[in-house]
Amino acid sequence: MATEPDKEGLKALDDRIEALKKTALPEARVEEHYSQAQQGWRMVTELVAGLLIGFGIGYGLDWAFGTMPLFLVLFILLGFIAGVKTMMRTAKEISEEQAASAARQKKDE
Repeated sequence: MATEPDKEGLKALDDRIEALKKTALPEARVEEHYSQAQQGWRMVTELVAGLLIGFGIGYGLDWAFGTMPLFLVLFILLGFIAGVKTMMRTAKEISEEQAASAARQKKDE
């Protein structure tokens, strides 16, 4: 009925698969100029998204309650604060990645 799998054959196959995975990984491309531009656009997008979401929520609440500028101003400010907070988190991630990269380069030397 069910036969016991060949453990040695499976181990050899697993080793071959791992070796192929390591050789098939693409080389990391380092384009610092484009990387910085992409990071800048990411941060701008995060700020604008926070503002737009705040505008949408504020306008919707003002429309629903009939208090036109109150919630609009409040949620635009909250959206701005959320966007700046997200931008700061992104800047922290970028600086940590750069510090880790510098540490790896120093270690390799």
